[in-house]
Amino acid sequence: MTEDITRQVAERVHAGFGLRLTTLERVTHGADQRARLWLARSVDGSRYAVKLSGGGTPAGLVVTAYLAGQGVPGIAAPVPSRDGRLSVEHDGHRLSVVPWVSDQRALDGPMTDAHWRAYGEVLAAVHAVPVTDEVRRLLPAGGATYPSIVAGTRAVAERLRDPDPDDFAGPLAAELAGVWSAVADRVVTLTLEVERLAVGQRARSGPGVVCHGDPHLGNLLLGPHGQVWLIDWDDAVLAPPECDLMFVLGGVLAFAPISARQQKAVLAGYGPADIDPARLAWFLAVRALDDLSDWTRQALDPNAETADRHRAAGIVRGLVSPVGLVTLADAALRDLDRRR
Repeated sequence: MTEDITRQVAERVHAGFGLRLTTLERVTHGADQRARLWLARSVDGSRYAVKLSGGGTPAGLVVTAYLAGQGVPGIAAPVPSRDGRLSVEHDGHRLSVVPWVSDQRALDGPMTDAHWRAYGEVLAAVHAVPVTDEVRRLLPAGGATYPSIVAGTRAVAERLRDPDPDDFAGPLAAELAGVWSAVADRVVTLTLEVERLAVGQRARSGPGVVCHGDPHLGNLLLGPHGQVWLIDWDDAVLAPPECDLMFVLGGVLAFAPISARQQKAVLAGYGPADIDPARLAWFLAVRALDDLSDWTRQALDPNAETADRHRAAGIVRGLVSPVGLVTLADAALRDLDRRR
C-alpha cells in the first residue's frame, strides 16, 4: 500500500508540477496526523518537500508565496503547478511542493547566537508585511477557536474524572487520569482565565499582523552562517505579535526551553517590541489548554498505534512539568494578578 501511494504521488507531482521525481522518502517527524510528507529528489538532483494535506486550507501556501514575494527572509515559497496554482488535488487531498532548504532542524541544533538573532529577524519581517485584502480574507483570527478549546478541555477533564470502564481502561489511561487529577485546579484556573481575558482581548486586540501561529523550534530549519527558514505555515493567522512571540518569551516546548541569553538574541533580531503581558498570557493559556486536551485525546485513542499513544502521553507529562506550557501559562496569569 505504501509503495502504491508513493508511486501515485510521484505521478501526480509529474502531471501537476512538471517535476519528474526519482525518489520519495517518507518523513515521519511532525505532529500533523492529517498530513504526509516526503523528501523528494528530481532527475536534476534538486530536492523538494512534497506534502499531502488532508485538513486545513491552502492559506498557508498563499501566505508563504506572498511573504517570499515581499522579500521576507527565511521563507521557502511553494513551487507553482503547471497552471499556476500552489497545490493540486490528489485523492481528495491537497498536494503541494516546496524546495527542500535544509536537513538541519533547530530542535536538533546546534543553534548559534546568529541563528537565534535570525529567528527574531524573520518573525519581525513577517509581522511587518502589509495585510492585503486576500490575506485578511484567508487567515483566521488568532485564538478565535478558544471557546471550542475550552469546551474540549472540560470534556477531557470530565472523561478522566468519571471514566467509562468499557471505553477507558489500561495503565496508560489510569496514568493520564492521575496526571490530570494532580493539575486539576490549575486547568480550571486556565479555562476560567481564558474566558475572562477573552473579553479584554476583543477590547484591546492590538494590531492584526500576519503570524505563523506555531513558530517553535520544530518548525525552524538551520543553514550556514546563521541562516534560518521558518516552515509549515498551516496554522497561519492574523493576530497581535504576541501570538508568535509567546514561543520565545513564554516558552512552549518543555523539552526545548529557551534560555534568557537566547531570548535576548531573538529580541535583538526582532527589534523594538511593545509586549502586552495580558495578551501574552492569554495566548499562552489558550495554547496550553489546546495542547493538553489534544495530546491527551490522542493518548487515549484506542485505535491509535501504541507507540503514538505513548508518545502523546509523554508530551502530556511534559506539558504539566515544571518547565511545561501549563506551568508557564499558569505563572504568566499569576504574574498578571500581581500587576493589578
